[in-house]
Amino acid sequence: LLQLLDNYRPYNETERKFHQEIGDFVKANPSCFERSLLVGHVTASAWILDKTRTFTLLTHHKKLNQWFQTGGHCDGDSDVLNVALKEAEEETGLKKISVISQEIFDIDIHIIPERKGIPVHLHYDVRFLLEADMNENVTVSSESTALKWIPLSQVSEYNDSDSIMRMV
Repeated sequence: LLQLLDNYRPYNETERKFHQEIGDFVKANPSCFERSLLVGHVTASAWILDKTRTFTLLTHHKKLNQWFQTGGHCDGDSDVLNVALKEAEEETGLKKISVISQEIFDIDIHIIPERKGIPVHLHYDVRFLLEADMNENVTVSSESTALKWIPLSQVSEYNDSDSIMRMV
């Protein structure tokens, strides 16, 4: 991850800050890929585009009641691209997902609220750019209520957060 971060060029000032903070966090916490690190942990996400690169596949997160990219906990796996791919497959049912770039696409740090005895903590999210066929059947996972291919021009109607709009 540190090598990927070294190669990454932040998009804007917010990402420059995230870039520094994620690097510092990883260097200071050998168990940064474990969700048992209660102050926060590294997560990995996938920004999935169609072959024309005009649609993205978003999932409606059941617990948070919002539309997001797929992604999740590393659970000890330091290969964040592998985690992003695994999460994309598990959360969509897609079997033919390809990697557009092995480099980091986006980074984000966000607060996760307290839930079921797990304290408020941070997700240090590393995101990758993937591609899938819009015609392949998708399967909604237990973590979601829906999956939808959304034109990039309409993503803001589903989630207009800085985090999502930066990826658009």
